[in-house]
Amino acid sequence: MKEITFLDCTLRDGGYYNSWDFSSNVIHQYLNAMQAAGVDVVELGLRSLNNSGFKGACAFTTDDFIHSLSIPSGLTVGVMVNGCELVSEMPQQDALQELFPNTAANSPVDLVRIACHVHEFSEALPAANWLKERGYKVGFNLMQVADRTEQEVKSLARQAMAFRVDALYFADSMGSMNPDHAAQIIRWLRSEWDGALGIHTHDNLGLALSNTLRALDEGVTWVDSTVTGMGRGPGNARTEELAVELAERRGKQVNFVPLMGLLREHFIPMQTHYGWGTNPYYYLSGKYGIHPTYIQEMLSDARFSEEDVLAVIEHLRKEGGKKFSFDRLNTATWQLALST
Repeated sequence: MKEITFLDCTLRDGGYYNSWDFSSNVIHQYLNAMQAAGVDVVELGLRSLNNSGFKGACAFTTDDFIHSLSIPSGLTVGVMVNGCELVSEMPQQDALQELFPNTAANSPVDLVRIACHVHEFSEALPAANWLKERGYKVGFNLMQVADRTEQEVKSLARQAMAFRVDALYFADSMGSMNPDHAAQIIRWLRSEWDGALGIHTHDNLGLALSNTLRALDEGVTWVDSTVTGMGRGPGNARTEELAVELAERRGKQVNFVPLMGLLREHFIPMQTHYGWGTNPYYYLSGKYGIHPTYIQEMLSDARFSEEDVLAVIEHLRKEGGKKFSFDRLNTATWQLALST
């Protein structure tokens, strides 16, 4: 069996619920639980230049912030950059220099992942070489590829081959994939890409873990999860479940006691408060390819009744809702009001 890289991205993906504002106590307990559970990489947050509105430290994950943490031995530290920040008006190298002022040898960060929509991918790829020259490992996460054609997916993989990318991920951004669909995407990518492949799953249809395990069977070697699935919309594959499966596949003894304590003390209460996790509305968003943030926004707004949420979902199913936009949500709400 090929060596698997087990990456937990709770503090990055979970931040969409609490504005990346995790207490130092939670972070240190989390880090110890990850090491004990057999996690290889912790993605501690985003690395971003966007400082509008209140955000906690994990929205920026600076070197100084990471140095303030006690990272257990054996854990690789990663951060994620949104590709849109690398294809903006600021020249890419200037943005990278601001985001990563230190080389990897002088930084606590080992891995940088760049999340890209398909239309950003070719323009963002040169960032891989810039980061590799400074000693970082580099991953690219392709978003919203579920409805792309075979030719489009293969073209993306061929483009990646020309750059120094350590792991090419695809994300089930809408949570719409089933295991057979995930396997098909993997085969298309593999036909043109000979490096490591990874998958990041969402749980709209309740298939995040099943899709991840099928991907492993198909030869994917990088897999993601979050504690209790904490992540945008319905969330992701759950670390507490994937850790069990990987321990069995690896034939490795791990200690789940710290992770269970972390759930009981912090993450289950947070889940009760914020409400992530799959439900019928997220199921419909996955089925119809609607961005889960529409559901997340409506469920957090007491003005939306059950009938309202369903009516907006139906509107977005007909009009298209793959890209989240407050304007589109407001338009759908306005048209709903006119029809009642």
